[in-house]
Amino acid sequence: MENDSIVFSLFLIFSGAALIATLALSIRQSLIIAYIAVGVLIGPSGFQLIHDPVLIQNIANVGIIFLLFLLGLNLNPVELFRLAGETSLVTGVSSMLMLAAGFLYSQSLGFTTLESLVLGSALIFSSTIIGLKLIPTTVLHHQHTGEIIISILLLQDIIAIILLLVLEEAAQNSMGWLNLAKPLLALPLLVVVTHLIEKHLLQKLIRAFDRIHEYIFLLAIGWCLGVAEAAELMGLSYEIGAFIAGVTIARSPIALYIAESLKPLRDFFLIIFFVALGANFDLTILHQIWLEALGLCLIAVLIKPLLYRVMLRYFRESSGRSTEVAIRLGQMSEFSLLIAVLATEMNIIRESVSFLIQFATLLSFIISSTYVVMKYPTPIALNDRLRRD
Repeated sequence: MENDSIVFSLFLIFSGAALIATLALSIRQSLIIAYIAVGVLIGPSGFQLIHDPVLIQNIANVGIIFLLFLLGLNLNPVELFRLAGETSLVTGVSSMLMLAAGFLYSQSLGFTTLESLVLGSALIFSSTIIGLKLIPTTVLHHQHTGEIIISILLLQDIIAIILLLVLEEAAQNSMGWLNLAKPLLALPLLVVVTHLIEKHLLQKLIRAFDRIHEYIFLLAIGWCLGVAEAAELMGLSYEIGAFIAGVTIARSPIALYIAESLKPLRDFFLIIFFVALGANFDLTILHQIWLEALGLCLIAVLIKPLLYRVMLRYFRESSGRSTEVAIRLGQMSEFSLLIAVLATEMNIIRESVSFLIQFATLLSFIISSTYVVMKYPTPIALNDRLRRD
């Protein structure tokens, strides 16, 4: 049997995760840390049991798609539109300030202007996985909290897509403004088209076959992945498409059933995601960049939450909710990893700068998730009092 076969890889991931998770729970640590540790152990930097973590990463990305779909199912689209003005300003201002903070920090360490801009860009985004996996969806208080978080993260997704397009255009020494405007034009078009399909086709199919649970399960997965694929083809992202797919059927009477049915599938892929994250990291270069990475991480986990809290209080969100949203968004993002890899491939930054961003991102995931799990209600809380699905 090939050591990189899917079955062998899944055996390593889930058997290893079960073992390390048992140890983590025994010493009251977050399960997310356990999953990342498994990835490091079985990846190229550990025992080299998995030689192609990119394949596992591609499979794991499906978990992010299902996560956004399920969260869309639990949200009121009217409330999301109401929050658009508030969260647009919060996202826009915070993005510029975090870019500036990262740029100034990098310049003080002697990085080039381009490298400093990339390092600053990596600080703009908060993690969709950490922000949304750890937010309860069945508690009334957290429905509004979740709406704020998702609104900010979706706007950040659009900024990230535009930024990635800018990097690609810069690498080709051309700036196609039509390509940059494409995501902004595609988003409202996708919303309108999905709404019409849901209204004139999906509703009729659900009413006709809602008693056949297996069909509804298949229909939900097909709808989620179909809209996600359409979004990708239109220049957006799979995640944005999946979220729109969820929101369009959120008012359906069977939305709750769909959400409950897909949770195990979501968790399956998300475990793979965190293991792949650990497997992709190269520990051999850690001694060269750990101090600079720690500084970048601290900006994300300390300064970013403070900034979010101040801005949300400006919009008269309660003190407790503003603090909670800020803490839950206080880390770097999967987009930070993608920016680091893409910028390296295009020779915009050195490989050591890419690893600096990757380690800072990984460290921010660990610090942020551990604090959130200990402090706030989450589906994977160690304390029974804080455990909420």
